[in-house]
Amino acid sequence: MRVLLVLVTMLAAQMASPTASAQDQPIRIIFPFAAGGSGDGLTRLIGEKMRLALNRTVIVENRTGAAGRPGVTAVKNAAPDGSTLLVTPIAPMAVYQHVYRKLEYDPIADFAAVSQIATFDFALAVGPKVPVQSLKELVAWVKADPSRGSYGSPGAGTLPHFFGLLFGRAAGLELRHVPYKGSAATLADLTAGHVPMVITTLSDFAELHKAKRIRILATAGSKRSPFVPDVPTFREAGFEIEGTSWFGAFAPARTPREIVDRYSKIMAAATRMKDVRDRFLAWGLQPTGTTAAEFTAILKADSARWAPAVKASGFAAD
Repeated sequence: MRVLLVLVTMLAAQMASPTASAQDQPIRIIFPFAAGGSGDGLTRLIGEKMRLALNRTVIVENRTGAAGRPGVTAVKNAAPDGSTLLVTPIAPMAVYQHVYRKLEYDPIADFAAVSQIATFDFALAVGPKVPVQSLKELVAWVKADPSRGSYGSPGAGTLPHFFGLLFGRAAGLELRHVPYKGSAATLADLTAGHVPMVITTLSDFAELHKAKRIRILATAGSKRSPFVPDVPTFREAGFEIEGTSWFGAFAPARTPREIVDRYSKIMAAATRMKDVRDRFLAWGLQPTGTTAAEFTAILKADSARWAPAVKASGFAAD
């Protein structure tokens, strides 16, 4: 009877506090791409701040392959107890649903948005042989000879690919996409004059622009970038398009609201710390640190923004 009483008491305690065991587990943050880039660095830095704030072990796991989808799916299928999180760039959560005919997850229904951590902009640059100083001059130059209307990007199906289509529609141009395997090859051809213009992340352009080896004509954020304050946005240049990208954190759907809100506050506070801000800026990232509700709204708006460009491209990843 004494043993039975002890077992009943233990069971009752577990039922009364269903998340107690989860609070003792390490927090696993899945970053669904390879180690070594700015996204991986951001994830590890935020993970360290969470470890200090929660006094819990935090483990960052790089779950790579298939354009990040297995890592995202792993978080979808994890227990909704706060012990597993996803940190990812924008594409798997706001673009893939328009690119893949069959996606293993629903970015809205299967996840709870926690916080947008940082943003980064796209930009359009021209090579040294292109005789223009502004976007309007570029449009006129291409219209004078449509064979000039080619633009490079880091790859087919990337956001720079789709943003080029948005620009072409806004400018009334039939631009031809030239996909590369990553930004390095794209920039090499841009500086050599083999492709007249390139769209990629601003951080890839910044040093070449400062060295006057290329000219950035516009950045795609809602306001001018602090990294190249001399360059106008597309809107300032007369084209009503925008293309800000981001890194953000998600939990599995049905994760308790109090856990989501607590993690959101910790991440937002981390982005305001000087050491974090300095590292982010060095990586070409602008810290944000939104609430969960704000990030949910951003996710839905970005999904709606990119859908028409993907549809117009006719691109399908599978």
